[in-house]
Amino acid sequence: MTNSNASLPVYLGDEGMTEEIKDMMTSLPRQKGWMVNHTYQFQGFWLPPSLLQGTINCQKHFQAQDSDVILVTNPKSGTTWLKALIFALINRNKFHDCQHQHPLLTHNPHSLVSFLEGVYYNYPHGLPDDVVSSSSSCTRFFNTHMAHVSLPDSIKGSSCKIVYCCRNPKDMFVSLWHFGHKLASQETLVCPIEEAVKLFCEGSFIGGPFWDHVLGYWEASQKNPDKVFFVTYEEMKERPRTHLKRMADFLGCSFTKEEEEEKGMVDEIIRLCSFESLSNLEVNRKGKLPNGIETNAFFRKGQIEGWRDTLTDSLAEEIDRTSEQKLHGSGFKFQC
Repeated sequence: MTNSNASLPVYLGDEGMTEEIKDMMTSLPRQKGWMVNHTYQFQGFWLPPSLLQGTINCQKHFQAQDSDVILVTNPKSGTTWLKALIFALINRNKFHDCQHQHPLLTHNPHSLVSFLEGVYYNYPHGLPDDVVSSSSSCTRFFNTHMAHVSLPDSIKGSSCKIVYCCRNPKDMFVSLWHFGHKLASQETLVCPIEEAVKLFCEGSFIGGPFWDHVLGYWEASQKNPDKVFFVTYEEMKERPRTHLKRMADFLGCSFTKEEEEEKGMVDEIIRLCSFESLSNLEVNRKGKLPNGIETNAFFRKGQIEGWRDTLTDSLAEEIDRTSEQKLHGSGFKFQC
């Protein structure tokens, strides 16, 4: 599979690699990539060069604070929505009385919650002030796609909170498939969907193996539920009020009875951060992030079982068989 990086966003390319990372790459397992030229296996997971560099630099230099919130997802697993929810949740009192000035109305969620691998790709030695969460609260929040094994020691060793959201693998795959086609032209993304499903099931995609990623955080949440909050995209979609309140309790910012019943803050946050609300904002229809991705690329359907318009029955069954094998005996299974 060939691939040109010309039309890909900066963080999926291979420009700007340091000599240290280039040297390391020569000793790592390498394979042809999906959406990128090559991925490299690091600590059991496949990363493109830029995310490899961002991960390693983050491991070396990121200093977590006990009050930090780290949102973790696989790509295309509700990241945009969860970023919006966490930003609105933590800042709810600041913007409740001036909803027309809420930053989510004028900023894409990805510009409000920093992506750690992207930050440490561009700034190898630390976090500039302007890329730390734009919230003025005492809580910093960040997003990462890193596997649990790859998290910086400062995250694992501090009292900071980890919120992990995963998505049914069929929907996650289809969302990533369409996302890839938005990022690169048909000429540069030449992998047929049958081959892409095969690679996905083998674990050969950005951040994969998918099931190892999920189980790493599932097991961590079972061992330390006060540290890791584990939720699925499907649970969030089906019962948003219940799980938003659970998340608030976990983060130590529970809704008061007045906030919930008299001020309607729970429903207010859910409406503000809904797919319908966010996808119709001008900033998310016509904007572009600094890494080159157009903001409308983050919004397709936002549905459960949206995979049905893309996957054949046989391809869906292939993913289901893999899920059953990989999750067997874990105590965890996906809906749908």
